[in-house]
Amino acid sequence: MKVIKRDGRSVEYDRQKIVTAIQKANSDLPNKARVTQEQINEIVSYVENQNKKRMLVEDIQDMIEQQLMDMKKFELAKKYMLYRYTRALVRQQNTTDESILGLIRHTNKEVMDENSNKNAVTASTQRDLIAGEVSKDLTRRMLLPENISKAHEEGILHFHDADYFLQPIFNCCLINIKDMFDNGTMMNGKLIETPKSFQVACTVMTQIIASVASSQYGGQSINLKHLGKYLRVSKEKFYRELKTKHGDQMSEELINEIVEDRLQTELSAGVQTIQYQINTLMTTNGQSPFVTLFLELDEKDPYIEETAMIVQEILKQRMQGIKNEKGVYVTPAFPKLIYVLDEHNCLKGGKYDYITKLAVECSSKRMYPDYISAKKMRENYEGNVFSPMGCRSFLSPWKDAQGNYKFEGRFNQGVVSINLPQIGILANKDEEKFWKLLSERLELCHEALMCRHHALQNVTSDVSPIHWQHGAIARLKPGEKITPLLKNGYSTISLGYIGLYEVTLLMTGKSQTTPEGEVFAQKVMKRLRMACETWKAESGLGFGLYGTPAESLCYRFARIDKQRFGEIEDITDKGYYTNSYHVDVREHIDAFSKLKFESQFQPISSGGAISYVEIPNMRHNLKALEELVKFIYDNIQYAEFNTKSDYCHECGYDGEIIINDNNEWECPSCHNKDKHKMNVTRRTCGYLGENFWNVGKTKEIKARVTHL
Repeated sequence: MKVIKRDGRSVEYDRQKIVTAIQKANSDLPNKARVTQEQINEIVSYVENQNKKRMLVEDIQDMIEQQLMDMKKFELAKKYMLYRYTRALVRQQNTTDESILGLIRHTNKEVMDENSNKNAVTASTQRDLIAGEVSKDLTRRMLLPENISKAHEEGILHFHDADYFLQPIFNCCLINIKDMFDNGTMMNGKLIETPKSFQVACTVMTQIIASVASSQYGGQSINLKHLGKYLRVSKEKFYRELKTKHGDQMSEELINEIVEDRLQTELSAGVQTIQYQINTLMTTNGQSPFVTLFLELDEKDPYIEETAMIVQEILKQRMQGIKNEKGVYVTPAFPKLIYVLDEHNCLKGGKYDYITKLAVECSSKRMYPDYISAKKMRENYEGNVFSPMGCRSFLSPWKDAQGNYKFEGRFNQGVVSINLPQIGILANKDEEKFWKLLSERLELCHEALMCRHHALQNVTSDVSPIHWQHGAIARLKPGEKITPLLKNGYSTISLGYIGLYEVTLLMTGKSQTTPEGEVFAQKVMKRLRMACETWKAESGLGFGLYGTPAESLCYRFARIDKQRFGEIEDITDKGYYTNSYHVDVREHIDAFSKLKFESQFQPISSGGAISYVEIPNMRHNLKALEELVKFIYDNIQYAEFNTKSDYCHECGYDGEIIINDNNEWECPSCHNKDKHKMNVTRRTCGYLGENFWNVGKTKEIKARVTHL
């Protein structure tokens, strides 16, 4: 049966909506006034037994009211009518007042804590967040179909970035920095020509990053190999200058020595420009640019030696950190770093292994870089290696008219995520019901994703000249529509997902790491991927299945389901759902097994996937980390290391808190010994399995293997 909605749309009939509406009205009444579940089922059957192919939603609601009256449940019928009336009001109600006042009063924690690169206390950021709340409200009430707004509200799906949906802007991109360097660009009406030195190239790159970030809401990525050319330009310039001025007075050996010294100075200054500019620039929406630097040593690159020097310097400076207001070196949040492992640098005797060792040391101290295996990525993407976008989503392979693969200068239109555990809760181990519900909800997600697509259709290049006219994505003319770039897989649209671990547990009673659970988890993932492939075939649009859509969403979905279904052991009682296909953090699984197990899901989730392992005390386990890096190269496409790091609230130091000669905790930076001003979250010998942390007032450390 098709149901005709108030706005004229035709949707599939869903009996659960009737059940939910009656239950909500039922819950506010004393027991005598309520209907039983059996009576609710009778009402649903009455509607279904009409045997009509199409029904108006108002007619269905009228039938429900009449059935309640026939059952002499007059108070409940009145309550249900009130529920209908309230829902009608909600659809038109402005809800921004409290959320905006909450931002001003610093009480709206959900919005204030949503993005790590936004300081929600500053006036410029608050201005953006206030505009975002207005956009969310208009999106919910006017821009989205009612069923999508309702599905978002009930945690069926999550319509990402509704705070920017009011504007004709997109999610994230891979900047075509090579085109912008080679052919110049424009910013604020001023021509930026091809850089004439490495230092200038670094400055121009950070200006591009800031400009791009101000006109999109997601992250951006840049492949640093395109800077190699300009390091050579500087070297050749230094050589010409010295040869011209002192060629008859200096030996070739001395000239080259001075050139190398000057080049190293320029290299250090240029990389420092990148690091400090990215961390100090503020975009027009009051935040640091969400930018990822892709560190790839491409053997086909004629400037690979210069690129190796740049990557090495970036890792050295990231390892040092950036000083905070107390003058203490801390870990900067941006730029994110992704280091590519290939045959020549995978710690198996390759030419550039020394850089990988530096990367591992940097990971141990500053969390980054993440690691991509070129070997595994080539298997998954038709022989190509390329960066994920800033949001960690990947593009599908796409060829231009000449048959050349193209990744830079492409983008993501937007993301909608599905709540898998909620489907498992409702299905209650009934597989037939589960697959039916999953199909219905995937269609809802498809409808929501098409809202993303339609919002960008007929947008002209004038909305963001840096993107559409001046090379970040395209070189369109003023007034030209971006519509062709939305089609034929040039850009992507992403289906995210949360809670594969929990839905497997709900449906099979077992972890996804067990043989039975693994089979079910694979089936779910393949069904999600099939949906994307079907939508792609039907529309020609670039749908992709995208893991790790948002950490905060793990908590939002779990919170909604706990309110609706109560505490369910190992599901809603935790306060979070596990992100995408990841194994739950409480599983007894070692780092190598976790990466190997999760690697099977990454090729299915080709629109975006990353795996991580929690490792205690990484600073003292470089050899163990190197073994993991080798393992990553051979076994999994994309992985990162996480740790629970110590932190001194007195000075901001985020390195390791030491035990001094008097057996006291002491910050090695400011020498604070007040343990109430320090977070000491690990002090273990490097065991790579699961550790159990007691973060109470005593800061007691509990682990399977420990020095203390």
